[in-house]
Parts: sequence; C-alpha cells; structure tokens
Amino acid sequence: MDVVLLTISTTTPPATDLGYLLHKHPGRMQRFESSVGVAQVFYPQASEERCTVALLLEVDAVGLARGRRQGSQAFSLAQYVNDRPYAASSLLSVAMNRVFRTAMAGRCDARPELVERPLALEIRVPAMPSTGGSELIRLMFEPLGWQVSARVEPLDLTFPEWGDSRYFDVTLSGTLPLHQALSHLSVLLPCLDGGKHYWVSGDEVDKLVRAGGAWLARHPERDLIVRRSLANQRDLVLTAVGRLAEADDVLPETLDDAVPDTSTGETVDPAGTTKALAQERITAVLKALESVDAHRVVDMGCGEGRLLRELLQNTTYTEVLGADVSPRALDVASRRLGVDRMPDSQRARLRLLQSSLVYGDRRLVGLDAMVLQEVVEHVDPDRLPSLERSVFEVARPGAVVVTTPNAEYNVRFGGLPAGTMRHHDHRFEWSRAEFAAWSSRVAASHGYLVEVLPVGEVDAEVGPPTQLAIFRRSETTRRAS
Repeated sequence: MDVVLLTISTTTPPATDLGYLLHKHPGRMQRFESSVGVAQVFYPQASEERCTVALLLEVDAVGLARGRRQGSQAFSLAQYVNDRPYAASSLLSVAMNRVFRTAMAGRCDARPELVERPLALEIRVPAMPSTGGSELIRLMFEPLGWQVSARVEPLDLTFPEWGDSRYFDVTLSGTLPLHQALSHLSVLLPCLDGGKHYWVSGDEVDKLVRAGGAWLARHPERDLIVRRSLANQRDLVLTAVGRLAEADDVLPETLDDAVPDTSTGETVDPAGTTKALAQERITAVLKALESVDAHRVVDMGCGEGRLLRELLQNTTYTEVLGADVSPRALDVASRRLGVDRMPDSQRARLRLLQSSLVYGDRRLVGLDAMVLQEVVEHVDPDRLPSLERSVFEVARPGAVVVTTPNAEYNVRFGGLPAGTMRHHDHRFEWSRAEFAAWSSRVAASHGYLVEVLPVGEVDAEVGPPTQLAIFRRSETTRRAS
C-alpha cells in the first residue's frame, strides 16, 4: 500500500481553531473511504500556540486500475506496470475534496466568523511531483502569496550518483483564509505532474471553475494551469478559459484606456481631447480595413461588438464575423447589436463564434482581414507563438490589423501608479520599439509586409497612447497560396 502525506499547520492563536474550520476534532483520529483509497486525518500537534493537522492517504493502486472504466487499454495497463512513487497529485486532490469538502466550501457553522480570517499557515508536502522542477512549483504558488521552499529528492538514497528525481519536499508559507489555501492545493497539485489518474471529461470544467474561482482567472499562469488540468483537450480548455474570463468579468474590448484620476475622482482622457480613445481606435481600424480593401472580416476578441456595429453599417463588408473566447461576451454582443431584430439581409452577413486566438480555427481560414483590437496584451507572453501560428499560419487572412497600448505613454495617466499596466488582466504592454520589433519579426516569418502607425494624439516625448500595425500578405505569398 502506497501512502501520500500532507500537513497543514497554523500559529495564529488560538491555533486549535483549525479544528473548527476543518470540522475535524483535534482529539480524534478519523478515517474516510474515498475513490482513491483510505484517508486518515489526525493531529500530531494541537496547542494554543501551534496546531498541525495531517492527511494521510493510503492509495489503493490495484483498486484504481481495476476500477477504471474509461480511457484507453494502454493507459489502464500502465496502472499495473508504472513504478512511479505515489505523490501529491490528483490522488491527493480527490482525497482533500472528500475529507475537507465543507472547509473548502468556506463553511463553518460552529464559528462562521473564522471562515474569512487570515491564518499564518505552513503547508508541507514531502513528495510533490513537478515535471518543470522547482521553478514550476514557484510559478504556480508564488503569485498567490505563498513563500515556497522546494528541496529536490534524489532518485535513490543508496545511489546518489544516479542524480535527482522529479519529486520535491515542499513547504508553503503564507497568511490567508484556510478555504483559499485548500482551493489552491486542490487545483494546483494535479497540474504539477501534468496528468490525472482518471479520465478527464466535460464535468472537469465545472469543477475547475468552481474550485478556482476569481483567483484562477487572474493567475498569470492561468492558461498553463487550465491546459494541464484538462489534459490539453482543446474544446474543454477553450470553454474553461471563456468561463474564467466571465468569472473575472473581463471583456477586454469594452475597456477604454481612460483610467480614473485618484486625486479628483474624474476620468482622465489619455489623448487629451474630448474624443474617447476607444472611438479613435475604431476609426483607425476602419481606415486600415479600407486601405487593404477588405470585404470579409473577423473581429477577434469582439467583446460587446462595438466594431461589429460599425462594420455592419457599411455594406462594403459582405461577411462580418465576431469571435470571442467568452460565451457571455458573445451574448452581450448579440443583445447590443439587436441580432433578433435585424433585417434578414443584415443578419445574413453576421456570424458570432466562440474561438480563441491561441488555437487554430479552420472556420476563420481565407478571410480578407482579421482584427486584433486591444486583445494581444491579454495573452501570456509564452503563448504568443501559439497566437502567431493560429493567426498567420492557420487562418492566414489577406491582412491583419493589430492595436495595442503603448507602454511608454502610461506616464501621462494621472491616476495610474508608476510601473503598473492599464488593466489588471494585461499580461504585458509593449513600448514602441518592442511592438515594432515584434511586428517586423512576425511579418518576415510569415510572408507579410507590415506598417506601424500611431493612434491618438502623438506626444513628442512618449508617442501615441495606442499603436497599430497593418500586416499585408506580400504578392509573392498571395500567388503561392
């Protein structure tokens, strides 16, 4: 019988309140049957100054293999021949959800005032697998406020010359409510070794969104966590990312660059004019589309449909597509555009699609132009190569129009603290030189010509508030295709 161990300690007095939060009495050892084996909960230490709870999971390896009802035969056979040690992974996550279900839900009927109380916590997992080493563990936990200590374990104590294993003795230290800490563990532990012991189906999206909530939507490694949690199944990943965007209430295209001036409570117009920058962007995009003689256009990350409205009003555009990862954004766009009240001739020109910039979508192949208006900065930098492939290799439109903030202009925002970005969901913001370099590289790599233009009033020192690039497929690549 293989075992997995997790301990949670607190020094916030009275430390024995941990028992109330977990609904597990410090004076008793409790035993729970679960789908992955037998879990036992006990307290090695319980005093007013320090209290520690231990979750010991006895994994029933043979039962897991015999009970598998889905998945390939090869994967089922692997359960018998795989000699990896059992460690903190999806097995422990399942046991935690069984044993600490009420605590994870943020309920404490006996002492409800304790639920949101931050506790000084120390969580130790003596055998945590990580395919990305200690760096991956830090990438997962440190953005959530944890201090991470990760000591790699040798492959074999008897033969140290064999080198290091992929297992770590990990200690997490932080101050936060217990239910949040349990949520972090439940979601992140299965991601570290990139696999789950059970078949990943559609209901995993519900579990992930429910367990992760707002913190996962804002995590800088959100996409990596979602991909690993859902076994890289494209449709499930796309659905989860869309629902997490809704949980975080992020509709990037609807966010103006104007930010509140904290000293006056008023909104600062970044361009220094009465004309909203959002409308200036739309005007610039429409001018760019006209310059490339586009008739069939898709707005990627269409949000509430501001650009779509303008496109539909011009019969030059014979096919108008709005694509967004968020189903809610598409619903908002449909309502605001009045799709159900449109004349048949106009409705026939419009399609709304759930799609993502980082996954190639064959439905978007062959269009005259694709617009990426204020969306590229919402993509994690390590996912930009995927965006480039899906846009410039898979969809490969005749032209691509990209707008993005100019990071240098941020100093002109009266209410924006120095060193911060314009929106909490921005994963980066480019300077003029950085945007020009990215645009030139992408154009050269994929057979496009590119022109970079300013949007908004140009400041003599820091440039325009927004920058725009027009990518045109070169004549050589047009003839080749």
